[in-house]
Amino acid sequence: MGEFKDKAKGIGNEIAGNAKQAAAEVAGNPRLDAEGKAQERKGEAQNLKGEVKGALGDKI
Repeated sequence: MGEFKDKAKGIGNEIAGNAKQAAAEVAGNPRLDAEGKAQERKGEAQNLKGEVKGALGDKI
């Protein structure tokens, strides 16, 4: 079950990060762009964590 929660959180953070990056591009805001990139990376890490849990059978 933890696998799916981590993947869902990861996808949510990736989407939010991409939205921040798009808004930053429109607004010309480099700080918001950096926040968006960081959030996207966090989402990618959460997604990877979910994949590892799935491969190991949620034993971690």
